[in-house]
Amino acid sequence: MRKFNIKVNGEIYVVEVEEIGGNPGFCAAPAAAPPVPIAAPAPIVTPTAAAPKPAAPATGGGGGTVCAPMPGTILDVRVKVGDAVKPGDVLLLLEAMKMENELAADKAGTVKEVKVTKGQAVNSGDALVVIS
Repeated sequence: MRKFNIKVNGEIYVVEVEEIGGNPGFCAAPAAAPPVPIAAPAPIVTPTAAAPKPAAPATGGGGGTVCAPMPGTILDVRVKVGDAVKPGDVLLLLEAMKMENELAADKAGTVKEVKVTKGQAVNSGDALVVIS
């Protein structure tokens, strides 16, 4: 079972989802999110002139292996074996639920292995890129 926090109309719900199929033990699972207390919806705030900060790129796995955080399709592979990467460098694009997700390096190193190709379907937890 995996737990997720889902926000719907300003209310946060904690849900548990059972994984079926795939290879759940292949990569280290991402750290579980701390429980979020359910509170009254926040008051509506008028937007200011400041631009919102872009979301941080998603990372997955650990120990040098970047894993798929969710099932999807590889849209683009931006690294090749031998490339030097640093934390935050975008390694590939994953399309999931009609959204493009940038998967980034979680540590500095050299790309040792690229386990996927453009257009390939992946499951949650699949190893995508190995960094040494």
